[in-house]
Amino acid sequence: MSRSVNKVILVGNLTRDPEMRYTPQGHAVTTFGLATNRAWKVEGDRKEETEFHNIVAWNKLAELCTQLLKKGTKVFIEGRLQTRDWVDDKGVKHYKTEIVAEDMVVLGGRRENEQDFEYAADTKTEFEEVKAEKPEKKTKSKKDSAVDEDISSDEIPF
Repeated sequence: MSRSVNKVILVGNLTRDPEMRYTPQGHAVTTFGLATNRAWKVEGDRKEETEFHNIVAWNKLAELCTQLLKKGTKVFIEGRLQTRDWVDDKGVKHYKTEIVAEDMVVLGGRRENEQDFEYAADTKTEFEEVKAEKPEKKTKSKKDSAVDEDISSDEIPF
């Protein structure tokens, strides 16, 4: 039997807050929407299209998505396509294609994370302690600047 591949990689923004529930067997399942954008030019006019995706995460990943994500969050999702079908009360067959998430990375700036973290705490948080201990940026000395000036763009290998 030949091998096949069912892999999806998306980077987009959440269209709604994640919703978590539990199966009768006790497994956590979280669902949320993700929007991705694509832009191109046609005869000098810029066109843009937004695609909406249904994401499903299970077990520990489901719990993490619920804790870390909210509407508007930029996120990287890696997973697989899955299409479900069912028949409703009127006998009509429905289909729904979803991305079953296998990996998730929260993207975005540190500032967004700081605001969320500070908002969640009434007292000094571990985050604020780490932030306070963060070393200050080192400023360039004249010696460092001289080294930078000696490098031309022809010497950069990329």
